[in-house]
Amino acid sequence: MIKHNLLLLYRNFRRFKGTFFINLVGLSMGLTCALLIWLWVSDELGVDKFHEKDERLFQVMENFYHDTGIETGAGTPGPLARALMEEMPEIEYAVAVVPAGMGQQQGVISVADKRIKISAQYAGRDFFNVFSYRLLEGDHNKVLADQKGVAISTALALKLFNTTYDVAGKTIGWNQGEKTALFYVSGLFETPPANSSNQFDIVFNYDLFLQDKPWLETWTSTDPRTYVVLREGASASQLNTKIRGFLKSKDKNIRETLFVQRYSDRYLYGKYENGAPAGGRIAYVKLFSIIAVFILLIACINFMNLSTAKASRRIKEVGIKKAVGAGRKTLIIQYLSESMTMAFLSLAIAVLATDLLLTPFGSLTGKQLVLRFDTSLVLTAIGITLVTGVLAGSYPALYLSGFKPALVLKGRMNKSTGEGWARKGLVVFQFAISVILIVSVIVAYRQMEYIQTKNLGYSRDHVIYFDTEKVSDALMAEIKTLPGVINAARFYHDLTGNHGGTYALDWEGKKPDDRIDFGNLEVGYDLIETMGFDLVEGRSFSRDFGSDEQIIFNEAAIQAMGLKDPIGKTVTIWNFRRQIVGVVKNFHFESFYEEVKPCFFFLVPMIDNTPSRIMVKIQAGSEKTTLEHLQKFHQRHNAGLPFDFRFMDDDYQKLYAAEQRVSALSQYFAGIAIVISCLGLFALAAFTAERRLKEIGVRKVLGSSVTGIVLLLSRDFSKIVFTAILIALPVSYLIATRWLGGFAFRVALEWWYFAGAGAVAMIIAWVTVGTQAFKAAKVNPVLCLKEE
Repeated sequence: MIKHNLLLLYRNFRRFKGTFFINLVGLSMGLTCALLIWLWVSDELGVDKFHEKDERLFQVMENFYHDTGIETGAGTPGPLARALMEEMPEIEYAVAVVPAGMGQQQGVISVADKRIKISAQYAGRDFFNVFSYRLLEGDHNKVLADQKGVAISTALALKLFNTTYDVAGKTIGWNQGEKTALFYVSGLFETPPANSSNQFDIVFNYDLFLQDKPWLETWTSTDPRTYVVLREGASASQLNTKIRGFLKSKDKNIRETLFVQRYSDRYLYGKYENGAPAGGRIAYVKLFSIIAVFILLIACINFMNLSTAKASRRIKEVGIKKAVGAGRKTLIIQYLSESMTMAFLSLAIAVLATDLLLTPFGSLTGKQLVLRFDTSLVLTAIGITLVTGVLAGSYPALYLSGFKPALVLKGRMNKSTGEGWARKGLVVFQFAISVILIVSVIVAYRQMEYIQTKNLGYSRDHVIYFDTEKVSDALMAEIKTLPGVINAARFYHDLTGNHGGTYALDWEGKKPDDRIDFGNLEVGYDLIETMGFDLVEGRSFSRDFGSDEQIIFNEAAIQAMGLKDPIGKTVTIWNFRRQIVGVVKNFHFESFYEEVKPCFFFLVPMIDNTPSRIMVKIQAGSEKTTLEHLQKFHQRHNAGLPFDFRFMDDDYQKLYAAEQRVSALSQYFAGIAIVISCLGLFALAAFTAERRLKEIGVRKVLGSSVTGIVLLLSRDFSKIVFTAILIALPVSYLIATRWLGGFAFRVALEWWYFAGAGAVAMIIAWVTVGTQAFKAAKVNPVLCLKEE
């Protein structure tokens, strides 16, 4: 029987080549999408899961209460880790970490004549007991015990020593401006894997960071991150109850509260509302998982529809088999085996296609995805294929095996109204999903276009920035004289979300219960002019006045403080008195997910021969030559260090990297869904035209035109697609509204987004069906009636 069924399978595939090809292409495309999305989803779900103590590893988060609500942040007081370790018996380890790239931690490592610019990470001595970054040399308990000892990654060891063997004990130099110190390598760790959210190459002792910033020993500081490992059996919820008011027990004036969140959950659940986790990247993981399921369903629907549509060609086969004793179970197995064979053939093609598309797909998603045939992938692929095969073949198998032999041998087949409606319903489902995806593409594209073109309140075009070891007035003046440089300024905080913040600001008339979270942007002279901020009152920073006498606010800050005629008034910040000299128009210094918040520009005095970040505005069209001049300038003042510069526009784009990927991926997935749907519609139109050939011949003999016949054959399919559009539009409106609701600044939902999506779907359907209808209408009526 197996040999017999395989022979029948081969003959059916050869007999119905068109159907076989359409099903194979459709299922292959669906499975390819599913495999690619599964690889991406698996990678997202696996971020930070490699730590051995993952189930017990938590990050301490802090809730800040201010006038506009609760803001959750990762920064915690400097003494917190030590205090939690001493006072909370549930905690096995607690460690404070200042991540690489946070604050002014950049310096130069030197070994002999090699000099490498790098950002330092500072951590407590239990860092390698808390996190499972594999130590190749050194002891977990001792590697960060000595302030003169540092742990370096294998990647950094190769750069410094050209080897990863016996590097422990070797000496390196660390230079930050005028501060120079020697350290020895106390540990060597494997470079953090790609699925680690924390990427770093060097770890210094945390106490070194405290020496330079003694204010971090206060309970009102918020720079370090605090991580804890709970003891076996300890409850995170009970710990949350105990530590909620922990800060207030240290300082009665503190209103902030604490809670812990599982460390590996932070990557996917990094969004907070009212002081609690409320989604984040997990939304896109769920979104693309659903898209993968729907694309597979669309491919399966093609198989169901085409199999039932061609059932009329197989009724005699069914009748003969039943007449000679074949049971319904036997027939179901036969037809299911056809769908399973088709599914596994499609899987083979999908695996090849996935391997070919992995590199461009990885570039699109920003990940280094690898197709490894491990147990997880193999079982998942087989599982998806089995489900696809059963889903695609179940309805045709049950449908075909249910024919009555007496009727089918007479060439008759009961035309079930339910079967016709089921087929139409499946086509409606296919095109409804396609229309939803088209609307999603339009809305995502329009929102990304809005983000790219909206006036931010400053000009980010043709602006670069770079770090220099030493800065001075003479150096700044030299930069401004370089050909192609319009202006230049020092700055210490970015305009793309990486800024400081404080509540410690007082002004005349401030109410005792006012608690406003101000964004803090530390800058040098000429930044206002370099970036083109619009002054609505007052003036910019001037060298004619002392740096400790000037401060500039945005409109939102002046409004929040309730100040009238603010120019000339004095505020106190961090025990410094500053005079308000200017007010700039509101500008976006955070992403479009956030409302424009109160902020101020804090003028930082020049300290000669210290590291600094320099922002340069370049004349449009002269980028290449200007960068060459800047590179030569950098080499003169930073010997041996590469000229690492970045365009501000690139940083801005990174704020919306996830959204841009969603927009791009949606376009591809929408296109795939439409192609698969149209393949099925094309085949159904062909079968419909074939069944109605005699009717077409009679109509042509009686004088019907080609146009009339094309309209006749297209009418039913137009109704089906129109029904799909009516169902899809309200659903797509709800989805688009919910997605856009996450943005504080967003496009309005225009009617033409939905009308356009419906029109595109209808036109594609008309072209698909019309092609077959026109072909059928052109057939010679003599040939149509000849068989009679």
